[in-house]
Amino acid sequence: MKANVAVVTDSNSGISVEEGKKLGIFVVPMPINIDGKVYFEGLNLSQEYFYQRLAAGAEMFTSQPSPADTLELWNRILKSYQQLVYIPMSAGLSSTYATARMMAEDYQGKVQVVDNRRISVTQRQSVRDAMALAEQGLDAAEIRRILEQQGADASIFLMVDTLKYLRRGGRVSGLEAFAGTMLNIKPVLTIAGDKLEGVGKVRGAKAARQLMLDKLKADLEGRLKPLADSGHLAVKIACSQVPEQLRKEWEAQVREYFHLDYEVEDADLTLSVACHTGPGVLGVGAVRV
Repeated sequence: MKANVAVVTDSNSGISVEEGKKLGIFVVPMPINIDGKVYFEGLNLSQEYFYQRLAAGAEMFTSQPSPADTLELWNRILKSYQQLVYIPMSAGLSSTYATARMMAEDYQGKVQVVDNRRISVTQRQSVRDAMALAEQGLDAAEIRRILEQQGADASIFLMVDTLKYLRRGGRVSGLEAFAGTMLNIKPVLTIAGDKLEGVGKVRGAKAARQLMLDKLKADLEGRLKPLADSGHLAVKIACSQVPEQLRKEWEAQVREYFHLDYEVEDADLTLSVACHTGPGVLGVGAVRV
């Protein structure tokens, strides 16, 4: 007899193919083109090699998974499961969702594609939620509906160490990037569901870290207050290629600021985001749990 619902995601969740095997989750590795060669995150592309090539000025860009590879995975999964729920990165950040949604139309409801506007640590939590709902016996359509209803129950902010990579991606002008470097300007961004957008620029990392904390606090005391008050919200951090000591200092600062009595989950920022932000990024967010 086939199992009921399989949970599928992509490596933008921070879950690698190998980790997924241990957790019972199917993971689509995201392709990243580096100097004309396609690599796959977590398979033949490590964090270390990615940042080495990024620092060397390699031309790189992200793309969506091959439709043929995705279909092959779905068909293989459906030999053992009745249905599957696929949780890719936010539709606003990639065309992956739109392509998958179109392909799913041929599966008579057996494949449900979720757009709950998540990426990185918040997307990872969606995967956990989907697993829990599947274990409760919900079908794929019900899981998709719940995840999408709860999509906005999250908030995430990032401090970019340099404007160089945002400029390379066309998100800031060359003059603005030059001025920012000269003045030690640190942009603070938010992944606001459908896009990566700026929420402020301050001078120095210390001020940027404080701005992130204040912005997250405003969300916790505003639109996310019911979840925060009921204990159904967890604060998490994400970083890209920062020294271990800085990670520890950032986690301690976050715990102290929010008076947390639990260990803060710490994740590496996914490479699809790091393509645009570069190394040295600190992030903090909160998500429904």
